[in-house]
Amino acid sequence: MKVIKMNKNLNILIVDDDPSLRNMLSIVLKKEGYIIFSAENGKTAIKLLKKNHIDLIISDIKMPDISGIDLLQKVKTINQELPFILITAFSSTNDAIEAMKLGADDYITKPFNLDELKIIINKSIYKKNIEQENIDLKLELSKHSSFEKIVGSAPQMLKIFELIKTIAKTDSTVLIEGESGTGKELIANAIHTQSLRNTKEFISINCGAIPDSLLESELFGHEKGAFTDAFKEKKGLFEYADKSTLFLDEIGEMPQQMQVKLLRAIQERKIRRVGSNKEIDIDVRIIASTNKDLKEEMKTNNFRSDLFFRLNVISITVPSLSSRKDDIPALMSHFLKTFNEKFNKNILGFNKDVINMFLNYSWPGNIRELENYIERTVALEQSSSITKSTLPDELIYSIPEKTILSQDLTELLNKEFDFTEYIDNISKTIVIKALELNNNNLNQTATNLKLSYRSLRYLIDKYKIRE
Repeated sequence: MKVIKMNKNLNILIVDDDPSLRNMLSIVLKKEGYIIFSAENGKTAIKLLKKNHIDLIISDIKMPDISGIDLLQKVKTINQELPFILITAFSSTNDAIEAMKLGADDYITKPFNLDELKIIINKSIYKKNIEQENIDLKLELSKHSSFEKIVGSAPQMLKIFELIKTIAKTDSTVLIEGESGTGKELIANAIHTQSLRNTKEFISINCGAIPDSLLESELFGHEKGAFTDAFKEKKGLFEYADKSTLFLDEIGEMPQQMQVKLLRAIQERKIRRVGSNKEIDIDVRIIASTNKDLKEEMKTNNFRSDLFFRLNVISITVPSLSSRKDDIPALMSHFLKTFNEKFNKNILGFNKDVINMFLNYSWPGNIRELENYIERTVALEQSSSITKSTLPDELIYSIPEKTILSQDLTELLNKEFDFTEYIDNISKTIVIKALELNNNNLNQTATNLKLSYRSLRYLIDKYKIRE
């Protein structure tokens, strides 16, 4: 085993109700260059852990208030990655072995040799460093897989990067399709940035966010007096985007009447302001996006087929985040850096269990949802890494694609399995998801779950679900 050098900046917490043992260990380990904290019981240890950065805990198993095993379990809920070494009498060796199953790194039996303890400390810290280096390496490698602020190295994304490079120098109209939150505007912006039009500002509009009555004026502008509130003439976005790129986000939300006028503008490369008969020449590249299936919208006459074929010269389909989960660590790292800067923090990374939760989650809101969760965790986190304590319930209690129920029953029952807790977690997850899908409408949620309204309220209160 490779032995690392003692780090003078490492903080060790010694927990033992025997003051002579605490003092002896403190003296010995201080001489090795460690900074020592000590506690006479588990409650004091938890307080010290919450107030200070601790790199390793050494604890006796037998203590009057909280046993070393109970302390281990509490510590793992605060920081799962924190190395934990147990001191045990020979008669309690079985307890120590059980503690190893719960996450302890090692144990040492009384009476012990101090050199042996130093080796165990060294080994535990080395193991933690190696695990963190592996996580950091994966995150660092994934940082290099980005293109114009678009993060990803999945095969689907690499194909999109190549396509952007190919089409950017042309003036062809582009239709970008994909679920909400997948980064369609980033791709549109990347096309503009790589194009010959990049000296002009990238202009965008969300067609679903503007009232129908105002959309024409926003796009084409208006003359003074064209309608009640038109107190002065106004240029539209087509004019502002002349010699540049106009991004029409969520084009599927555009009303039929405006679809006709947009089609004419694209075909003739001319527009008319509202209230004017004068035609204005425009040189605009159009990029549109949609989270709808426009072919299905055409079948129901919600979207014009002639406009669809005019827009769909080059199409790009952006994959959902759930279909490219290998990119999740890179996205986590990217947004961690962003929000560290925003909140003036220096959070170094993510605990391993947090990364696993992000990888197991289904991400219905795609990258936008992931970004929001990282912002939340960075804002709330008080330690040097993102821990489970700052994650929202829907992440903590989400059911992985491969749940524990798919495991072999023998393997399941060999673990310390709490049936009631597990069923409660599943129930809570289902209620949270159902509320989310029904926009927190309790009556509709109760109907979907085939529960009475009263039963649903009971579950919400029982699981302390925020409505």
